[in-house]
Amino acid sequence: MSEYSNSPEETGLADELESYIQYEYASTGQRFLNWLIDNLVIRFGIFYLTAPFFMHVMVTLFYDFVQNILDSDNTFGLYFLSYILAIFNYLLYYPLCEKAFKGYTLGKLITGTRAIRLDQTELTFKDVLLRTVCRLVPFEALSALGGVPWHDKWTNTTVVKTR
Repeated sequence: MSEYSNSPEETGLADELESYIQYEYASTGQRFLNWLIDNLVIRFGIFYLTAPFFMHVMVTLFYDFVQNILDSDNTFGLYFLSYILAIFNYLLYYPLCEKAFKGYTLGKLITGTRAIRLDQTELTFKDVLLRTVCRLVPFEALSALGGVPWHDKWTNTTVVKTR
């Protein structure tokens, strides 16, 4: 057997080093920039991609409801449809990005941060989904002013610096 064997009893150097890595938590400023960039992407990028599809589905399934909103001066109805679309976009953007890109979103990529579990492992799909649902709680974004945002506290996750 060669000296470079990959038997299950042996631990690779990368695995050994991973257990010693100590992460530095992202600063409040980095967290704010993450939120700002991601929200701009959701509201001005993804919105224009998903809105036509969303309205097509709404008209197909709830034609009378949508027609009533569009025919009358029903501001509440328009806000309601916009709110439903915003929730849909959050549920699309964050889980897709944080799981597919291993804890990164566009905001985190730009600021050099990444979401991980408190045990320093990669996020699971359950973690990502729960983080996203927690973000939908009213005033959740303001919880970051008190230290750890609720979506981190409630899911045992955190955001760390990667560079």
